[in-house]
Amino acid sequence: MKINETQRLNAVNTYRKQHETHTAETARKKQTDKVEISAEAKEMLQSSQAQNADRAQRVADLKQQVSSGTYHVDAGKIAEKMWPYLKS
Repeated sequence: MKINETQRLNAVNTYRKQHETHTAETARKKQTDKVEISAEAKEMLQSSQAQNADRAQRVADLKQQVSSGTYHVDAGKIAEKMWPYLKS
């Protein structure tokens, strides 16, 4: 039995070194994602939320009018808005 063939061990060590360097490189390359929202976008979000509050109040008022029976539909305005669609 020969124990002098150390070249086989070197082949395993080379593979292990390649694997370790590859693992170290991928660990270094991992980055986290970042999202930064601009001041203009933040301003747009705030104005949108304010409009949503106004809209919610308007919807609540309309619901109240419909439930109490005081909601009035102006047929003339509806006809004016429908006329361009019916005309074409």
